This record gives sequence, C-alpha cells and structure tokens, in this order.
Amino acid sequence: MKKVILAYSGGLDTSCAVRWIQDTYGAQVICFSAFMGEAKNRNELRLKARSAGASKVYIEDLKKEFAENFVRPSLWAHALYEGQYPLATALGRPLIAKWLVQIAVKEKADCVAHGCSGKGNDQVRIEAGVRALHPKLKILAPLREWAFTSRGEEIDYAKKHGIKISATKKSPYSIDKNIWGVSVEAGVLEDPWKAPPEDAYSVTQSLDRTPSAPRTVTIDFEGGNPIAINGKRLSLVSLIERLNQVGGHYGVGRIDMVENRLVGIKSREIYEAPAATILHLAHGALESLVLDRELLHYKRLLSEKYAELVYFGLWYSPLREALDEFFASYQDRVSGTVKVKLARGTATVVGRKSEHSLYSEKLATYSAQDEFDRSAAEGFIKIWGLPYERRKK
Repeated sequence: MKKVILAYSGGLDTSCAVRWIQDTYGAQVICFSAFMGEAKNRNELRLKARSAGASKVYIEDLKKEFAENFVRPSLWAHALYEGQYPLATALGRPLIAKWLVQIAVKEKADCVAHGCSGKGNDQVRIEAGVRALHPKLKILAPLREWAFTSRGEEIDYAKKHGIKISATKKSPYSIDKNIWGVSVEAGVLEDPWKAPPEDAYSVTQSLDRTPSAPRTVTIDFEGGNPIAINGKRLSLVSLIERLNQVGGHYGVGRIDMVENRLVGIKSREIYEAPAATILHLAHGALESLVLDRELLHYKRLLSEKYAELVYFGLWYSPLREALDEFFASYQDRVSGTVKVKLARGTATVVGRKSEHSLYSEKLATYSAQDEFDRSAAEGFIKIWGLPYERRKK
C-alpha cells in the first residue's frame, strides 16, 4: 500500500495509528475527520493530525447529512438496540465508511484505515460499509495488529513521538460523540457493579444539580419530521441540538446498560442521548394516536430488527433499505404536536394532538356522552373466544 485514508477522530487510538502506519508500512497517511456534532476545534484537530505525521487532513461537517439521512430514518423506525440504545455511534459509522470511500477514490488511494478496537462493533460497521461500497479497497485496522495492550502504553508511545493527545492515564475514557448521543466506555466503567462517576458524563447534569421545577416543551411534527419546539420552527440539526441542551439541563437521556456486542461479548456502556430520548418518546406517542392497532404492533416487531441491522453494521443492506420504505410509507399521518414534561432525569409525554387522530373521546368516555354500543360486546366476545371453547381438555 502506498497511500492510506485514515478515519481520524483526534483521539488516542487514531493519533497513534498515523505514526504506526507510517512506521510499519511506509505508507503516506491522509486523515479524514467527520464532524457530526463533536465540539472540536478544527485547527487543533488539524494540528494533532499533523503532529502525528499526516500528509493531508480532510475535515468535513456532516451534521446535516447525518441528521437527515441517518438519524431521521432511525427515528421513524424507533430503532433502539435492546430497547435502550438509540444507536448514535452505530448510525455514524456507515456515513464515515461512505466518506472514506469517496476520499479514497478522489486521492487514488488503495487502502483505508480506522482506529476501532479489535473486539468492538465499530470495526464491523466501518469495514462492512466500505466493502459494500468499494469491495476492492484494502482495509487496515492497526488496533488488531499492533503490540499495545493498554491505553497507558499508547499514551507513552504518543509522548515518545511528540504526538499531541488529550487522553491521560488518570482519565482513560474512550468517548464518541455526535448530535444523536455520546458513548463512553473504558476505565472504571468496565466494572458493571460500580456506578458511573460524574466525570464520565459531559452533556447531562446530575440529578442533584437539575432544576427543582419541571419544564414542559411542545414538539411539532409534520410528515413524521420534528419541525418546531414551543412553536419555533427549526432545522432538524438545530432542533436536535436544542433538545440536547434542554434535556441535558434536566439530566434526561442517561443510559447505563450491559449490551450484547456483535462480536459475542457483553459490554457495559454508558450513553447520553437527551434529544434522542425525547424525540423517540414524542414520535412514538404521536404514532400511538394516529396509527391503527395492527400497523402499530407489527411496526414494533420490525423496529427491533431495524435496530439490530444498524447495530450489526448492515446499513448498506437490501433489508434496511426495504424497511426504510415501510416506515416511510405512513409518516404522512404522523403530524401533530406532543407535549413533554422534563423533570429531574425523566421525560414524560403529558399531551398529544393530531388532525389524523384515531382517538374518539365519545367512544372512550365513561361519562353521559358515551356513544359506544355496549350491546355489541356480547356477540363480539362469543365469536372472539369461540376457538378456545372447543379445545379439548
């Protein structure tokens, strides 16, 4: 290999990877950094990459593409891996794979590389994405090859070679962040019995620091798309960022789970996802108002499969594309307003309305305005239970 395009985060692993690839393979390394919500200084990131030996640095702002083409379909699908994780990191990896391929073609590179762990999910997500889009590209994964056995050894290597890093041995967290959420692992978090220390969190306040008085926000949806907060229309990116701020202020969106990784091991993961938590809740509440029972129940079965596809790195698969068509097919009915109450780590739907609502107060009420025909219930129950009356004991 002569030229390698490295997916560069500016973190410890990828900073060490630049120099390691050069020393091991004698290849020119071009760094590519994707901005999907990270609050990083571009100049500092470029300086870090250069200090590690990168010959060229691409820094692309992909927040809009990420929100519209990856986050939105996952929201429509209600994709929550194992019922909790809103897939922030998992959704970002196929976009990184796409851009790795694009830059490799532009630079006439024969290889791409990443800094994913050799026992994590992200290596699968990026490599499966690259292979789906450009099967002839070679893929290099330094963390599967090099001799480092700990982040401490990587820190020593970086210092030895004058590579600028932010990680320290006292704060060894591995963090990935985009507008849909933050994932945190390593360090003390590897013990599932120990409570996460407050320094593991960066966008959500601890419960003892959240406001004592709750706050209610309204979210308007149009065709399945969240378009406004408290009546103020916003772009999807701005709306997500605003909900991250408001929700994080109330400590909403903290997730502490032991999940089943694709590679077969269990992993304790900490996530922060205020906007994702609020929007999944609100969108789901609106769908429960406007969708009939059979569609709503069957959709939930497909939601679980969709989440697995994303988590397992199969974004560029025919099934994911087909499921996207299904979830998009009824979003025109998912229009209306949802009222969400935020209070000390919780988000609760307290109101919803839509012109497409299937709810009828006159049928649901127990007051004198009730129009439900009770006389029809006896015959319905007889027919409904008939198959079970005839079962032999």
